[in-house]
Amino acid sequence: MWPDTRLRDLFSIDHPIIQAPMASASGLDMALAVSAAGGLGSLACAALDPDRLHGVLATAREKTAKSLNVNFFAHAAPEEDPARDAAWLGKLSAYYAELGLDAPDALTVGPLRPFDAARCAVIEAFAPAVVSFHFGLPEPALVARVKAAGCKVISSATTVKEARWLAANGCDAIIAQGFEAGGHRGMFLTENLGSQTGTMALVPQIADAVDLPIIAAGGVADARGIVAAFALGASAVQIGTAYLFTEEATIPPLYRQALADAANGETTVCNVFSGRPTRVLANRMARDLGPVSQDAPAFPKGFSATDPLRATAESLWKRDFSAHYCGQAAALGRETTAFSLTHDLAQGALRLLDPHAVK
Repeated sequence: MWPDTRLRDLFSIDHPIIQAPMASASGLDMALAVSAAGGLGSLACAALDPDRLHGVLATAREKTAKSLNVNFFAHAAPEEDPARDAAWLGKLSAYYAELGLDAPDALTVGPLRPFDAARCAVIEAFAPAVVSFHFGLPEPALVARVKAAGCKVISSATTVKEARWLAANGCDAIIAQGFEAGGHRGMFLTENLGSQTGTMALVPQIADAVDLPIIAAGGVADARGIVAAFALGASAVQIGTAYLFTEEATIPPLYRQALADAANGETTVCNVFSGRPTRVLANRMARDLGPVSQDAPAFPKGFSATDPLRATAESLWKRDFSAHYCGQAAALGRETTAFSLTHDLAQGALRLLDPHAVK
């Protein structure tokens, strides 16, 4: 009953609905629930070392035979720049003093590492249905190994140029990430935010430019958005923010409260939390230092600068320094389960596409 079944067939799923991989906000329980409802559940694995990745995929294999998407980052490791890092910590020094904290002596990369050979070996051992990347693709040899294991490869494009590059470098489908989307921008061939367009403009341009199935991401949170995405030329949708409202979302109470108030708030794309442009719920730090600062440290070192501030402020029920990822369609979110959300989105979209086909 879906007008385009290419992604359903490619990923062996019932409904062309992909739960976005959201680090620290979505875990195995959410992915399993989405896949059980016929969509494609996703696991955010960019922060997992090979041993932890092996454990997660082993548990997933025990619990389901359905398709899952395993997501990694493909960014370049940052170069060391002590002077830049020290200058950024200097900009944060007043915040540390306000909270009675000692600032770090230096910034660290933390657990977010680019996809590498060690984790590729784990992927080869488990061969999940889909392996997705953000910030482009890893080196060609790694992409070839993932595909040789039988996995379908997808990645995010924020421009037509990026989509063409992904199509030429081994992707089986492309995520068209509109500017409305929450979380990190997947941009990798440009640093110019002026190049970023909304989903309605981006999806049809990419669909016309490449001969691959397109996954629309950004601003899709209900059945109407799914139908609109198909009308624009998409074969599936990727949804993140709506899943933050589900019971399975692994987010703290302060984050849930902020989401509940999202209709009365605002989101912004800023780089002051991680070093890369990211759509989050606006807060004090984003307004004071951003939204975009040329002084921000290289990704992902920004997190080590703000983590102590975030943790202390959140203990005081303040979100001044929290990167609460959120897309522009948050006001459409509602509390439910991941299974019910996936089911209802699919059935609602099918009713709109063919009112007589679904009872």
